[in-house]
Amino acid sequence: MDYRETGERFKELLKLENEPVAIKWSVREPEDINREEGKSRFCEKLEKAMKGEVFYSTADEEDCMGGARYTGLRDVSEFPANMRSGAFLTAMGLYRDIPAVQRSWRNNINIEPGIFRAVIFAPLGMAEFEPDVVFLICNARQAMEILHANAYDSGSRGLGADSGPICSSMAALPYLTGKVTYGFGDAGSRRHMGLGMKTSW
Repeated sequence: MDYRETGERFKELLKLENEPVAIKWSVREPEDINREEGKSRFCEKLEKAMKGEVFYSTADEEDCMGGARYTGLRDVSEFPANMRSGAFLTAMGLYRDIPAVQRSWRNNINIEPGIFRAVIFAPLGMAEFEPDVVFLICNARQAMEILHANAYDSGSRGLGADSGPICSSMAALPYLTGKVTYGFGDAGSRRHMGLGMKTSW
């Protein structure tokens, strides 16, 4: 498939302001793609790709517990107990207490750790690989159009994301289910990507 043409077609039909991002999980580090320089969060990697960068990232380049955990690059047991408890989210004012954090995390889905070595990111129009997931930032009307287009021949319904991190709800979840997912971006991605009130899916 010509992903350059597909990317341009997406942008044209939906009138997207941002580049769609192609994401692929890899069991080995690719030899023909540059490794990310320095560390960043999963959501920041998406923004880099939207701005034209093509790169791959390993656990060493992931600067967020959620990004490493939900994409399967690290096992949650590798993190200290104070991070696994979710106490840092109560300190940020996102949840009243640790039990609320723990309850919310029960709905988060992650890729099994230890399988993949790297995650590859590229603007869809520059992807020279078949994406496992395509990530878009769009408005509500654009999201409605893609959900209807998806249902046209599949008859399937999209999955709604809640306040969970996008590395789980809009990366791991569509990877594992093959379904369109949508949401509003979590607090971390809104802060680090400048999403504001736009819808992402």
